[in-house]
Amino acid sequence: MTLLDMFRLDGKVAIVTGASSGLGVAFAQALAQAGADVVLGARRVERLAETADLVREEGRQVLTLATDVADPKQCQALVDAAMAEFGRVDILVNNAGVGTAVPATHETVEQFSSVVDVNLKGCYWMAQACGRIMQPGSSIINISSVLGITTGGLPQAAYSATKAGLNGLTRDLAQQWTGRKGIRVNSVAPGFFASEMTDQYPPGYLEQAQQRIPAGRTGDPRELAATVVYLASDAAGYVTGQTLPVDGGMTIA
Repeated sequence: MTLLDMFRLDGKVAIVTGASSGLGVAFAQALAQAGADVVLGARRVERLAETADLVREEGRQVLTLATDVADPKQCQALVDAAMAEFGRVDILVNNAGVGTAVPATHETVEQFSSVVDVNLKGCYWMAQACGRIMQPGSSIINISSVLGITTGGLPQAAYSATKAGLNGLTRDLAQQWTGRKGIRVNSVAPGFFASEMTDQYPPGYLEQAQQRIPAGRTGDPRELAATVVYLASDAAGYVTGQTLPVDGGMTIA
């Protein structure tokens, strides 16, 4: 095996949640380009067809299933479907997420809980279901955020809290599973990448935020997807329990 071969995912099966738009699409396509067959889950199942087409264009097999990760039963159903179709799950990309920008004195119980249910609990339910059947050498990648490390200057208490919690969850699952099960668990903390969430930012916010980014720009989704492929691959075989910022230097500014 050459050094570049270590980045290949041939013969592996990856699950990507939140795969109906934005970064989830980029992750699914990149994993397929690296050689993996891909299982796609999202609430908006009608939009999964477009992502599935991108996977097929890379010559890989694909399975789609409507999945709300806030429901543990649906998380288990997604993993069961992957096992029934492919007989294995080697990679989980916990990408499904939602956000709010509500001042802390006005946020309702329902608003806060809905973010926690998807961003934190949903990742746990998916990891739990995969952890039961994954074999040694598997990899779980949680999509966190720099807002779990620093502030973005918007009122995002629920979102930031869940992403910080996800970083803690990553460390604990890595401690439990890497030595005993051979499953690596890491998280990626993206900075600003174009997505449905950034489309909701106030006018001028992203331009102002770039002043905090040493790289001086927002990220290209392919740069983040490449990091996910790395963590999924044997090239990252000695990396576990880590939160890796991919943020153009925002967290050091």
